[in-house]
Amino acid sequence: MNVPFVSFKPLEKELDADLRAAFERVYQRSWYIEGQEDEAFEKAFAAYCGSEHCVGCGNGLDALMLVLKALGVGEGDEVLVPSNTYIATALAVTYTGATPVFVEPDIRTYDLDPARLEAALTPKTKAVMPVHLYGQPCDMDPIMAFAGAHGLFVVEDCAQAHGATYHGQRIGTFGDAAGFSFYPGKNLGALGDAGAVVTNNRDLAEKVRALGNYGSDYKYHHVYQGNNSRLDELQAAFLAAKLPHLDRMNQDRRRIAARYLDEIHNPQLTLPYILPGTEPVWHIFAVRCRKRDELAAYLADKGIATNKHYPIPMHLQGAYASLGIPKGALPIAEEISATQLSLPMFYGMTDDEVSYVVDALNAFS
Repeated sequence: MNVPFVSFKPLEKELDADLRAAFERVYQRSWYIEGQEDEAFEKAFAAYCGSEHCVGCGNGLDALMLVLKALGVGEGDEVLVPSNTYIATALAVTYTGATPVFVEPDIRTYDLDPARLEAALTPKTKAVMPVHLYGQPCDMDPIMAFAGAHGLFVVEDCAQAHGATYHGQRIGTFGDAAGFSFYPGKNLGALGDAGAVVTNNRDLAEKVRALGNYGSDYKYHHVYQGNNSRLDELQAAFLAAKLPHLDRMNQDRRRIAARYLDEIHNPQLTLPYILPGTEPVWHIFAVRCRKRDELAAYLADKGIATNKHYPIPMHLQGAYASLGIPKGALPIAEEISATQLSLPMFYGMTDDEVSYVVDALNAFS
């Protein structure tokens, strides 16, 4: 049996008529930027998240960058980010002129460890950016308490956690604003690049929208030195077609995750830990194994595709060599990078496919 790491086919088969109708609607209208589809999706996604405002943009990285810029984060400032995440989180900080400061995660959840924030605080710290990594909600109460005590902005990176909840509240609604990615592989994915910002602050939303539209609040009137980052009508239409099915798609991921958690019994594997009071959406199902590369090769021989998120930690990437952080300085991020392996996880994965993966993992030695 061959089991892909991810497959879009089950969902696309179910939604084929809806997606084609979305395309035809946009094509027939001949309006491709900042139109009815964008407006309708923004309204629907804001309501889904439980937020007052949603601003579409080009991708998840831009969403985070635009929020930081709108909050006034810039040169001379520092933003606390997890040391274990996709590099886009740090790049969003860098593109404002500010400096990312890496804070180690809780190795059980892979998310930012609130207990380590105080030690990273300096007079230059202006914001905290928790990442709900792999679809696992961060421990937001202590993060928000820390930020409140020190007058810091909180910008949630929700790129991998559409629909996840923390004590019954959707992630993305705790901080000053949140950035989402709709890259095709996300739980809510477009058919190309797309992103969005959600916030309860009207002024902030309007500034984000202007910054993403060349700094313009209306045509040919430019208030800021902005960017070109807008959610196009076609992607908005596709996302609007998928959004009503997001909770169902997430529930199917929970079905798969529950089987993995219940049925994988190999002591060489460390399974994910679920923080009490949270409901993950399992964008990624990550295990850790000291023999990670051997395990990946073993599974590949059996036709099971896997991935490594992320094999080189950010502080050891050439992109951030200028920060001068040596190997060994962030041991938890380095441990995760060396041992993490992502298992197949996608909507519509069959019970037979799950059983095949489980049996192969339990037989690994």
